[in-house]
Amino acid sequence: MTDQPELESLRAQVREWMEANAPRDWRDASRTQEDFVATQRSWFAKLVEGGFAIPHWPAEWPGGGRSLAEQKVIYEELARVDAPRLLLSFVSTYHAYATLHECASPEQKAKYLPRILEGETWCQGFSEPGAGSDLAALKCKAVREVRDGKEVYVINGQKVWSTMAQFADMCLLLVRTSSDGPKQAGITYLLMDMKTPGVSVSPIHQIQGDEEFAEIFLDNVVIPVEQRVGEEGKGWAVAQATLASERGLTLMELAYRMRGALSRVAELIRDNGLENDAGVLRDFGALVTQVDATCAIADRFLDNRIKGVERMGDASIVKNSYSRALRAYSLLGVRLGGMAEQYVKPITFGDLNTGNWMADFMNSYAWTIAGGSEEVQRNIIAERMLEMPREPKGWVL
Repeated sequence: MTDQPELESLRAQVREWMEANAPRDWRDASRTQEDFVATQRSWFAKLVEGGFAIPHWPAEWPGGGRSLAEQKVIYEELARVDAPRLLLSFVSTYHAYATLHECASPEQKAKYLPRILEGETWCQGFSEPGAGSDLAALKCKAVREVRDGKEVYVINGQKVWSTMAQFADMCLLLVRTSSDGPKQAGITYLLMDMKTPGVSVSPIHQIQGDEEFAEIFLDNVVIPVEQRVGEEGKGWAVAQATLASERGLTLMELAYRMRGALSRVAELIRDNGLENDAGVLRDFGALVTQVDATCAIADRFLDNRIKGVERMGDASIVKNSYSRALRAYSLLGVRLGGMAEQYVKPITFGDLNTGNWMADFMNSYAWTIAGGSEEVQRNIIAERMLEMPREPKGWVL
């Protein structure tokens, strides 16, 4: 479905459903981690029932088989009605799905994909203290052994920056099974049950009060060989399916949500009696323009993808545009709020535009790092789009 009348018919259908089913008080119901998780699980289950949770999955799944244009309509309506973002299930429905769908055995697909729709949550065990941007440098070790007549991997090591690992049931785990040859060659991809003995999770307390990320410690964790995805030592190729999973729609949704949240800045201006302050109105106008430009960039990116003319680096432009607009948005809120915004206030878990301006501002810095730092994105744009010379290896200032 790509014709405009059909898309508008879908939009009307989605809008009617969202108006009837989207929770209105979810921010007040997300003031603690426990309440946030309960809200997320409830909303995901409702979206699955309504057929709007996994439009990017194949048609045999509930609500699946949607074209990219149709998916765009659904995400626009989610943003318009200000429904909760699906944070708890994001790794499950995108990263885990992409990995299982493209690389897993038929038995693994049959076992795990239905459980995602039943609410099973996944986390990602990729980054390590010494392997972030250079992921191939990971050292988490897996030794293959035979125990009780079955072949298993015994895992020892540590993972970090794993999103919501403290709530996850399963983990997409990269381990090193060999140190021979290129560092990418010795990596193996495993599916790990988070309840396995020897797995411990430590949430990372962030500056604004959230605990979105966690460390995972693995102490003699035993994982059956049948939990491996792909061949031993070929996990790097499998990981590319995970890392390439859709993010264009997510960035578009975030940009549209920020546009809707501009009303909070306008409310702050009115509350502080600044409606006639020329400087404030100038800065607010500049912010509105910046956010509108980010939405336009995200729209063009998705339109190019729909037309099949996406370029390497297009997603990097959207990502950097959004992260800069998010910082400008929250910075203006902090400035307008004055001293009142310097005091500690309750945060809303799972939202980037909460109106708690200091918390939003501190959280905005994470978006210049998460999903590839701004500097990495600039390198991609420079080298892949502008065809500028690559930085020489071993170069120092």
